[in-house]
Amino acid sequence: MNSLKQWIAERNSVEIRNDKGETPLIAATYGNHIEIAQLLIDAGADVNAQDKMLNSSFLYAGATGYLEILKMGLKAGADYKVFNRYNGTALIPACEKGHTAIVAELLKDKSFPVDHINKLGWTALLEAIILNNGNTRQVEIVNMLIQAGCNVNLADHEGVTPLTHAKNKDFKAIITLLEKAGAH
Repeated sequence: MNSLKQWIAERNSVEIRNDKGETPLIAATYGNHIEIAQLLIDAGADVNAQDKMLNSSFLYAGATGYLEILKMGLKAGADYKVFNRYNGTALIPACEKGHTAIVAELLKDKSFPVDHINKLGWTALLEAIILNNGNTRQVEIVNMLIQAGCNVNLADHEGVTPLTHAKNKDFKAIITLLEKAGAH
């Protein structure tokens, strides 16, 4: 850690990039190196900088469930209009992968774009249903999204609603939540 502090002190920028376009902060995030990430953020690292895969520290932390680094990104000014390679927010893959703590943290901010639509035509709610098996974490995530005010009737690019997707997969608990929230 001391050698990293020395490296930072000797440079004017912590935004240098490797051949993959990764900044030191992105590399630290890939390894979930919390202390290093904090040191880099404290030194002015940009939490919104993206590598060639269009991952930023904030987006990747959300997608992989790295809660502490995600919180650092939020505190350091994560921009909700910086999107991943699927034109998605940090919330969408977090919902898909069942990262309940990440979802809860992101939804604390009422300005987070809960109904953002990615390149696939999916919102966080749709992704939580389509790309999963309806387990208890997914039920919890669907409930959190509903409580946060997501549009339960926002269909995908093919016109299929979240309720129809849930019915097609026979996700009884999710069907019940959606119907109680006014889905049709």
